[in-house]
Amino acid sequence: MMAKREEAVWNLTLFLCLVWMATILYGEMLTYWVPSLWTCSWPHLGVNFPLQVLLLCIKFSGFNQINRTGYQGGYVKVAVLADPQIMDKTSHGLAPKSVALEISQFYTDLFMRRAFLASVMPFKPDMILFLGDYFDGGPILSDEEWQESFSRFKHIFYLDTRERQTDIQVYYIPGNHDIGYAYLCPHKPEVCRRYEKEFGARNYRFTVGKVDFITIDAQVIDGNPKGDLTSACWDFVKNVSMDVISNSRVLLTHIPLYRPNGMSCGMHRHSPVINQRVSRSPHDQEIVYQNYITEGSSKLLLDLIRPVLVLSAHDHDQCTVTHMSKHGPVREQTVGTISWQQGNLYPSFMLLSVSNSMLPNNSSPEEAISSNLCFLPMQTHIYIWYLSLFLLTLLALLLWPANGFGIFNHINDLIGYLSRNFFRGGTKEKNEDENCEYEMIWDAEGSMHLIKKTLMVQSTCSSERVLLERGNVVMRATAKKQGTQDMEGCPAVDMNIDVGSDCTVKLPSKPRKSKTKRMILRMFRAFRMLTVIAAVNVPLYMMLLFKDWIGLTNEFLHNR
Repeated sequence: MMAKREEAVWNLTLFLCLVWMATILYGEMLTYWVPSLWTCSWPHLGVNFPLQVLLLCIKFSGFNQINRTGYQGGYVKVAVLADPQIMDKTSHGLAPKSVALEISQFYTDLFMRRAFLASVMPFKPDMILFLGDYFDGGPILSDEEWQESFSRFKHIFYLDTRERQTDIQVYYIPGNHDIGYAYLCPHKPEVCRRYEKEFGARNYRFTVGKVDFITIDAQVIDGNPKGDLTSACWDFVKNVSMDVISNSRVLLTHIPLYRPNGMSCGMHRHSPVINQRVSRSPHDQEIVYQNYITEGSSKLLLDLIRPVLVLSAHDHDQCTVTHMSKHGPVREQTVGTISWQQGNLYPSFMLLSVSNSMLPNNSSPEEAISSNLCFLPMQTHIYIWYLSLFLLTLLALLLWPANGFGIFNHINDLIGYLSRNFFRGGTKEKNEDENCEYEMIWDAEGSMHLIKKTLMVQSTCSSERVLLERGNVVMRATAKKQGTQDMEGCPAVDMNIDVGSDCTVKLPSKPRKSKTKRMILRMFRAFRMLTVIAAVNVPLYMMLLFKDWIGLTNEFLHNR
């Protein structure tokens, strides 16, 4: 019996070990492969899952040149990322250098690094475009703190080893968490200087394939028109508008364009839409905060630049709207944050396919660029599942019966009963005598005869059959089959008991373990099993944790 109990306990431990191993492998590694293998693809390819698996096999078999140029070589592949907002002392009100802040920073940075290396980079983009807000408290940080956050940013997105990916172009646009709004730079010019030193100009243009990308500093576009920063931004926009349009244009702005309050953001939006808010300084009317560009500035930008697509960020959630300009409808796509700590349970990134060849004369400019929104793992849900599985594991270890669930025991008993009664001979005849007794009768000639009588199932009181008195037992002379064996198998009975009119005598029950002792034994058993599960899975978790952080799994970047 003890052996069976131990076997049941270790079978449960083995099962839970396997469940935890599968959970950790999926939550810490396999889930980041889902976008490239299943849910997302380049818009110009439009491949399904089987073809993506084939492409992945080709990629790792050494024929990388096929993927680099693409099956349709007329497109440049652009990955778009937004709002990483590296956590710092301004995040969530946590104390600087506190353990809580350090742990939050580590797991937030780790998620974005895994997302970038395991979800984005397998698509092998030709260009990476960041839409601003690289820091959380950028304008507030000291130079030393800002450099520390910048080093983390480069490590997360593999920018500290640029020699490995010199063929990937990277472009940046400023965000309000990087340089603040129009009010800040005139009062703290060092904030804008250190940004421009590391990330470059704030208003500029570049060409990818046959598409021109126009980048503006949206934080100052609605500032005081007499201010230097606002004037410089609008001068740049006017110069762009005066150029001859030979390529399709894409407007890049961190702050989204104006949208009416309550406007729908499409099927990919998961949080409530934030209405327009604009705050100005009472002294110089400079922008202190805004979540959308004003309506007048938005219309003027669309009319002057004439984009076919607008890419924005800032909102942390996905949004797709269509604006009307005097040149026709213009689609704007707001890309959600890539971080799981910025209020969006569904982090995302975007893939752009940019035409690298001249479009036919009868085609529209919108055909030069196509987009596809891709979602990253829901990290919050993964941690909730970890916690739920831990609680279920504790309950299983504490409450699981030593012999397994009763239903399995009943099934075993049923199988044994059927096998005894239907698959073995002679058992039926043996059972006929189990409930019988033999009485000795003497006839007139002195001969003895055995008379078989069927025993009553329910014992009754009869002075002729059984007589119980205090301290003794008187039995009638009857021959009971297997009487000796039955008496030997019976436990000792104290005969000095009082018996009333009821003939039923309750034998003393077998002593049981106390509840406290049983609870202690179960807790000890649960602790022993939990130790085994942890000994197997904690090293696996730590290996995956630090392997990804150090970057040992990113050898494919060396082969680009």
